[in-house]
Parts: sequence; C-alpha cells; structure tokens
Amino acid sequence: MSVESRGGRAQGRRGGAGGEAARTDAPPRPGRAAAVAELTALLAPAVAAAGFDLEEVEVRPAGRRRLVRVVVDGDDGVGLDDIAAISERVSALLDAADAMGTTPYVLEVSSPGVDRPLTEPRHWRRAVGRLVVAPLAEGGQIEGRVVAADDAAVEIDVVPKRRGKGAGAGGAGSAGKQAAKSPGKPAGTVRRRFGLDELGRGRVQVEFSPPRTAEGTRSPAEPD
Repeated sequence: MSVESRGGRAQGRRGGAGGEAARTDAPPRPGRAAAVAELTALLAPAVAAAGFDLEEVEVRPAGRRRLVRVVVDGDDGVGLDDIAAISERVSALLDAADAMGTTPYVLEVSSPGVDRPLTEPRHWRRAVGRLVVAPLAEGGQIEGRVVAADDAAVEIDVVPKRRGKGAGAGGAGSAGKQAAKSPGKPAGTVRRRFGLDELGRGRVQVEFSPPRTAEGTRSPAEPD
C-alpha cells in the first residue's frame, strides 16, 4: 500500500530592474547517491519515532518532477492510516529542510512488497510463518518455512531437496544445524537452524493456499 503527496517550492522569481534575468544563487544539488544518503539521515529518526523502520529511500526523475519513494515497515505491519501519518511527517520534513530545493517532487510512502529481499534480522523475524527460498553461503539453496528468527540465526522447516535445487532438507551441505523432523509437516521436512552469515538474500514465496498447522489452526502466514 502507498500514499502519494506532491511538494516542492515555487520555481523561479521575477527579474530585477532593467529586465535582468533572475539569478539562481542556490548551490548545486547533490548526486542521486548523496541525495539518498542525506534524505535517509533526515527521515530515519522521524520514522523511528513513529514506531517504524525506514527500509529504503529512492529518488529518481519523473518527467519534470522527481519521485521520492520512501519504504517503511514494522513488526506488526503498516496500516493505511500509518502510511498517511508518516507521509505527512515526511512531507513536512522535506519542505522544512528544503531538501528538494525548487524542484517539484512527488512523495510516495509505502510498505515493502512481497519481493523485498530478506537481508536483516528484522526481515527474517517478520517472515516467520512464510515460505522462503534462500541461497547458502557455501553454495546451493534451501526452501522452507521460517519458524523462528533472532538477531543471530533463523530456524527453517526445510522442505525435501528437489533434484538439482541445492541443499534442501536432505542435502549434503554442512550449513545449518539439523534438528528433529517437524511434526505435522510434509514428509521429509527437517527443522534446521542457520546462522545469518550462512544465508544469502532470502525471498518470500507467494502462496495462494497457506498450509494449516497440525492442530488445524491457521498458519502465521495465513491472513485473517
């Protein structure tokens, strides 16, 4: 979900007496990477104060304007009202700090999509209950459901190895500590604990029919 707002100071000014063209005394705008770094430093504290994490800031041309895309997330998700409130905060900050200068801009505040890579401990925590695929640092990849995650490791119910698809539950790779077979899971599923340094950028897999637990209750991945 996302909310857009438009901003930017009025451009230009009247020329002086005698018809001289107006001069622009403002310093040149920083490059895109520097602009993103400046905006991140400006916006992150405000987003954190609202109880969320600033995941990404992107600035790119959009016709005669610039698109400022801000992605935020939280442990309990981000609602539409949250997005609207954060959008107001961010817009006010950008204007107060004159961060965009005279260039008109469109501000887009949104939550991460399902294709957001899992690269931080908080990403893995928020993926508990979801089916993921992740490359292994030693080679190959695993596919399974995230059971638990902390700042150091992730527990995953790894599904059986597919032919030519990396380590899997019964792969020969040494990554991860193998635990007992997981009850109520597909045959061959094994619960393994991986250090975060053993996993690459994980990806959540889209599921149209999330599985139910052995007790018949909803999986954490299953929506209300």
